[in-house]
Amino acid sequence: MDFIDYLDSRPIYEQIADKYKSLILTGVLQANEQLPSVRKLAMELSTNPNTVQKAYALLEREGYLYSVKGRGNFVRENDALKEQKIVELKGKIAELLVQARDLGIEPKEMMEQAIEEVEKNDRD
Repeated sequence: MDFIDYLDSRPIYEQIADKYKSLILTGVLQANEQLPSVRKLAMELSTNPNTVQKAYALLEREGYLYSVKGRGNFVRENDALKEQKIVELKGKIAELLVQARDLGIEPKEMMEQAIEEVEKNDRD
């Protein structure tokens, strides 16, 4: 699993956190599932343990993880997080459709083009 893209301008801890967010929201990681220890993940990714700790701390602050002293980090129940993400995405889509309409493109036409693009990317 690729967590780190060295061509990405984002900090490594953000890339690690974003990958875990995706795994949690898509259900790959289930509620109460234990994540690798900081040291283990740092070794697997060939990165500094402080970087992994920073990613885990960010995920905990945002509600994706909880930690148990002496046992490690675990995935928090994610239904509310998933609903929150869906609401956020709907808002972004609506905002983009307003921008398209302002440019003279009908929202329905823009949605159709976007769906075609997604389907094209799925085939590739």
